[in-house]
Amino acid sequence: MASHILLLTLVAITCTLSLAFEPSPLQDFCVADSSSSARVNGLACLDSKLVQASHFSFSGLHIAGNTSNPLGSRVTPVTVAQLPGLNTLGIALARLDYAPWGLIPPHMHPRATEVLTVLEGSLEVGFVTSNPENRFISKVLQMGDVFVFPLGLPHFQKNVGHGTAVSLSALSSQNPGVITVANAVFGSNPSISDDVLAKAFQVDKNVIDHLQSQF
Repeated sequence: MASHILLLTLVAITCTLSLAFEPSPLQDFCVADSSSSARVNGLACLDSKLVQASHFSFSGLHIAGNTSNPLGSRVTPVTVAQLPGLNTLGIALARLDYAPWGLIPPHMHPRATEVLTVLEGSLEVGFVTSNPENRFISKVLQMGDVFVFPLGLPHFQKNVGHGTAVSLSALSSQNPGVITVANAVFGSNPSISDDVLAKAFQVDKNVIDHLQSQF
């Protein structure tokens, strides 16, 4: 009896985990049809007779992103929006460029684990585990180093060198999504009540009002 209960438990856990990720495709490919009005969990498939090699190709990752902004960073995404052939395949890429001391601020991907590889420069990276532990796990990476950000956990990257830095990220979703922590909390539309945020952060409402005005 105990072995049967253990087996059922393992099956339940396996089913739960399998439902948490994008399903396996049921055909060779499903190139996204951006003109379709169909509403599905993803994008409708383009007629396979209309598919071209260009639907599976993206050019431009060799071009450095413009980092002339307050954060000193730029993300060049390659998701299903840029590469229709990724539809239903459960993967995406992104090139990240950093000015000296540039920052990719704390954010999370609600639908993807991220594997980051440093191509140039030195990066400080880190993520925070979930409640109640909230452990901060961080490391300085050099060219050729790889780091994993688990699905849904807040993380960041910062260039800690005097020169530019470049990294490449692989993500386990065709559409990983991104929630930037500061923007989400202080820049939502409509705004979260300053009463709520003042109590949550244990600061005066004037501080919250100032922060919200920045976003």
